Amino acid sequence: MPFPRPVRAVLGGALAALLALGATGCGDGDGARPAAGPEKAELTVGTMPIAEGAAVQIAIDRGYFRAEGLTVHQKIVAGGAQALPQLKDGGLDIAHCGHVRAIAAQAGGGYDLRIIAEASQMTPNMAGVLVARDSPVTSLADLAGKKIGTNARGDEASLLLRAALQPYGVRVDEKDIVVAPFPDQEHLLKTGEVDAIVVTEPFVSEIQEHLGARLISDFSSGPTKDFPMTGYVTTRQFARRYPRTVAAFQRAFVRAQAVAEDRAILQEALPRFTKLDPQIISAMNLPAYPTSVSATRLQRVADIMREFGYIRQKVDVTAMAAPIGP
Repeated sequence: MPFPRPVRAVLGGALAALLALGATGCGDGDGARPAAGPEKAELTVGTMPIAEGAAVQIAIDRGYFRAEGLTVHQKIVAGGAQALPQLKDGGLDIAHCGHVRAIAAQAGGGYDLRIIAEASQMTPNMAGVLVARDSPVTSLADLAGKKIGTNARGDEASLLLRAALQPYGVRVDEKDIVVAPFPDQEHLLKTGEVDAIVVTEPFVSEIQEHLGARLISDFSSGPTKDFPMTGYVTTRQFARRYPRTVAAFQRAFVRAQAVAEDRAILQEALPRFTKLDPQIISAMNLPAYPTSVSATRLQRVADIMREFGYIRQKVDVTAMAAPIGP
């Protein structure tokens, strides 16, 4: 027997309300957030102003974070030495960091980190050793006893150098290392204050163009072939408290990584958070942009770090790696 129109209207409204309630779930106490949505909708993410950090800007520009219910505020950081303390004190939720720096911090006991995304991996000419155009140095074997410029001690560049020199029986004496930011390395080489410099892109391309410098090693073969370079980390506490937020960040990040090697997309994204010349962007050598987090891949970093004394004990990276879920 059909119900009268007023009754049907009431029942229809009640059914709609029940369906809406079922769609939203019980949330996290505020009654408004979908059960599958991120627990924390706004994130502050530290990113280094280099091509290896492009995915976060791409995900912002193309709405990938927004599609996951996230609003990401990007904060530029010089590197892990600056970013990790901010991560620890809550100034950053997620930080772009070299894997060497992250693993060393974990091994030192002052941090409990999770690598939630891999940002970059070594490719030919992405990083390497440059010498002046008229330098007598023609190979890594000639660097014994020479002054070498690099951006920091104990990071990716210095580790890559030591690994590359080992087959030649050359060991680097700390007194021969001249530390200066990457942008200052060109001046060191030009003035002869150092015999060689260790730099990454875009400085490899820029210094070759400006000085006619010669690349004598690019770290893309031997023990550092396909070497994992940088990633995005958070604390274990943050990952446990906001698992859906981390998963949402990872999904958006992977979408961005999948298109990051497109030069047209990089030409649009990189100038928004770096000072790179568009002409350099069009010609520079790009890293590989991984779309997964691999404990096996990252273990290579920890093992080489231990081999060269960057860490004293063996570190099982499995505990740090946070695989990207569906």
